[in-house]
Amino acid sequence: MPLVALWLKAFLLTVLVEVPIAAALLRPADPRRARRVALVLFANVASHPAVWFIFPELGLPHLTTLVLAEAWALLSEALFYRLVFEETDAVEALGISAVANGASFGIGLLVHAATGWV
Repeated sequence: MPLVALWLKAFLLTVLVEVPIAAALLRPADPRRARRVALVLFANVASHPAVWFIFPELGLPHLTTLVLAEAWALLSEALFYRLVFEETDAVEALGISAVANGASFGIGLLVHAATGWV
């Protein structure tokens, strides 16, 4: 399967897991659900391609690539949340990003182990 198709599957799984979690956790910062969902989706659109297309091309060992890519996703999304949700401080933004990214990473591992998908 082409890499872009694999990425799209992974991206869809990521969005299905992260958007509801992060949007719910960001509710105190903004009661407008559609805005929260759109902004969380945008954060994923901004971070996810680098995880799949840039970090693997750096020529680093697999574990190093994985750690750097996940750190990128976590930190870039946390920074975005902090900037666009003014009621959210840096610690809250980092925690929200960590919970959402941790959930999608863990569920991704489970889905892969159970089905071989993505």
